[in-house]
Amino acid sequence: MLNQVVLVGRLTSDLEVKNLEDDKKVTSMTLAIPRSFKNADGEYETDFVECTLWGNIAENTAEYCRKGDIVGVKGRLQTNNYEKEDGSKVFKLDVVAEKVTFLSSKSKDEPERD
Repeated sequence: MLNQVVLVGRLTSDLEVKNLEDDKKVTSMTLAIPRSFKNADGEYETDFVECTLWGNIAENTAEYCRKGDIVGVKGRLQTNNYEKEDGSKVFKLDVVAEKVTFLSSKSKDEPERD
């Protein structure tokens, strides 16, 4: 069996590492990844993919990467599900990063994007 994903995209925000009770460190990031084809209106759409980073990967990425930087992620897909208060079930697909590669930083002269 194989569960592996490779993504390259831009960070949509700065990262903040959280310290959990058992001394583990975690952060989540969203990658903006433009599609390689145009939609029916002739525009490129962008996918926003949520990734979870643990331990040293979380700390290093949060320290060296900022909003707008391009990163590569190698990881695995993980499903989570839970039941909301109204009884409905929620299924979530997440990428758990096993390796993050810093590909480029946004230039200091480059204007901030929203």
